[in-house]
Amino acid sequence: MSNRMAGKVALVTGAASGLGAAQARLFAKEGAKVVVADLNVEMGNKVVAEIQESGGEALFVRLDITDAASWAGAVEAAVGAFGKLTTLYNTAGIIHGAMIQDETLEGWSKMIAVNQTALFLGLKMVAPEIAKSGNGAILNISSLVSVICEPGLISYAATKSAVRAMTKVAALEYVGQGVRVNTIVPGGMKTPMQANVTPEQVEWYKAQIPMGDLGEPNDIAYGALYLLSDEAKYVTGTELFIDGGWSSAA
Repeated sequence: MSNRMAGKVALVTGAASGLGAAQARLFAKEGAKVVVADLNVEMGNKVVAEIQESGGEALFVRLDITDAASWAGAVEAAVGAFGKLTTLYNTAGIIHGAMIQDETLEGWSKMIAVNQTALFLGLKMVAPEIAKSGNGAILNISSLVSVICEPGLISYAATKSAVRAMTKVAALEYVGQGVRVNTIVPGGMKTPMQANVTPEQVEWYKAQIPMGDLGEPNDIAYGALYLLSDEAKYVTGTELFIDGGWSSAA
């Protein structure tokens, strides 16, 4: 442990599993007080217990990222427990596949609500509190699908492209308030979101990646650690690709 997040209070969405859980554990290991935010109460509390058993400080809050009041409650809980909020990491998101002619308005709208509108709410509801710290940061998760498109992912590609643009706008709007905003663009990862991917699809993905395999949650977590730590104090509005070289080979 090097305490790279000492003095930080980090709210991590989608932190009950996958990338979010890995991030929450790493932030705590590096000295941050962590707000584990998710809809899954049981799994979220499990992550909190793991952090506490390892000597870290953590709090679970049930967060519906599509609801402004829920965001307000999460911010209030974080500040009430830890006195401030310095960091937001938006990892929560969903994916489903459908060709344009098969996609429904319901499916499209749900993807927009969770992957895009929720990000807007997070920025709007959390950034003012982070600004009070005078030295905070927000990190969003896009996807390589926003760069290398695939048939059947119209809704997902649209929302993850929006994340990249929204991040740049937010970076410019908040730069004078002491809040940095950046994006990670991950490639194929071994996370619960891959649960419905067939073995044949996994092998196809691996064949596209110069490094020959899917990434691990901690590959993303350490990139996020840098961007949300004070080591990246001069970095805002940027994108970090963590994809095993896939984007370079495309």
